[in-house]
Amino acid sequence: MADRTEFAFKSGLGIGVALVVLGVGAWILTNFVHITALIPAIFGIVVVGVVSVGWKTNRERLALYSVAAVGVVGALGSLRAVPDIITLATGGAVDSTVGVASQGIMIVLGLGLAVIAVRAVLSDR
Repeated sequence: MADRTEFAFKSGLGIGVALVVLGVGAWILTNFVHITALIPAIFGIVVVGVVSVGWKTNRERLALYSVAAVGVVGALGSLRAVPDIITLATGGAVDSTVGVASQGIMIVLGLGLAVIAVRAVLSDR
């Protein structure tokens, strides 16, 4: 396994765990009211599962493609929060600060995950 691929798998595990913590933390901070706060946790569980299977089998490239796709889908799904993120950054008020912050972090983690996975795939060619 190439160094960049190993780095991608380790980063994928870390980002997957971070997404689980983000989702559960957001759900707790919303007083267990908004079940949609768990969406990042679902993405995190999928990432950890795909990375674990890919790392233990001989399907590394497929796992990296899958991880990149999950990262992009997660980031795209959270893009609707960009106007609210801008509002928060400029000192305005939004309906759910926890939700906006969670979606902003999901964008960053998802894109980071996708970039790391794509770079690993390209370096293995």
